[in-house]
Amino acid sequence: MQRLSKRLSKNSINRLKSGKNLLAFSAGVDSTALFFLLLEEDIEFDIAIVDYGIRESSKKEIEYAKELAKGYKKEIFIKEAKKIESNFEKEARDIRYSFFEKIIKKHKYQNLITAHQLNDRLEWFLMQLSKGAGLVELLGFDEIEKRDDYFIIRPLLNIKKSQLLDYLKENSYRYFIDESNFSNSYKRNYFRESFSNRLIDEFGDGVKNSLNYLSLDRELLLNLGSPMKKIEDLYIIKRGVDDIRVVDKTLKKLGYLLSSSQREEILKSSEIVIGGKFVVAKSSSYIFICPYIKVVMPKEFKERCRVLKIPKKIRTYLFFEGIDPNLLL
Repeated sequence: MQRLSKRLSKNSINRLKSGKNLLAFSAGVDSTALFFLLLEEDIEFDIAIVDYGIRESSKKEIEYAKELAKGYKKEIFIKEAKKIESNFEKEARDIRYSFFEKIIKKHKYQNLITAHQLNDRLEWFLMQLSKGAGLVELLGFDEIEKRDDYFIIRPLLNIKKSQLLDYLKENSYRYFIDESNFSNSYKRNYFRESFSNRLIDEFGDGVKNSLNYLSLDRELLLNLGSPMKKIEDLYIIKRGVDDIRVVDKTLKKLGYLLSSSQREEILKSSEIVIGGKFVVAKSSSYIFICPYIKVVMPKEFKERCRVLKIPKKIRTYLFFEGIDPNLLL
């Protein structure tokens, strides 16, 4: 039987072997299996883990992460998160990625490795399908995803959860089970237990192939348009036949996934603030995307932007970053 590590994506492995890598670790099935699979491939990496403090086992998971780091000579970064009062999944993700990105920036990591696997891909697909979504939202995440300062690498996307569990048991590797995975208070658990795990168990190869084919189709769509120009974090895009797809692609690079309602608002609005974080503005020829900034501008600057017909909501970003408005023309 082929070693499980040989089923890891070759594209991912090649990139990881030539970069400085940080593994997002939780001590659960997926990230623990990935930890040892990376060791088998002689890939250098360090680990980062977040303690949300909501489960009795979380302290044991942190101690296990420390043991692995010490035993295999890995740098370890630990964050104790403040109590999350509501919308746990979203808030936890925001805390997690903010923590990872601070580490990446400070220690100059090039790649963030995450343990998303085939069941996760289908679970995400079904959740988005139930809400009403386009191809970009349905697929959710790529094997190799470029962010501004680093890459997210997901080597396990074509591997089933059951294969990872078998691998851990066969090698007697210790791991933890997150008991929150069995709570139906989280929508993802409902989809996991009711649909995605069963479909993967019975039709795993077909699901994997379909998701990979759809990913290729998505790339063809997304390549219809790309930023003409990037100034700091301002993206200037030539309008085309499928503007919303290009907006989807750009915001995803910035770490933001659009909901179906936000997509509708973008289509209807000439200027809109998304999630309190990003501005999407449209002129007759261009789409502008930049961070949302609140700042008082002098009248002279506002008048200059008005004469140049620069959308109002991106003017504050230009002023804040000291960008000459003429560069947008």
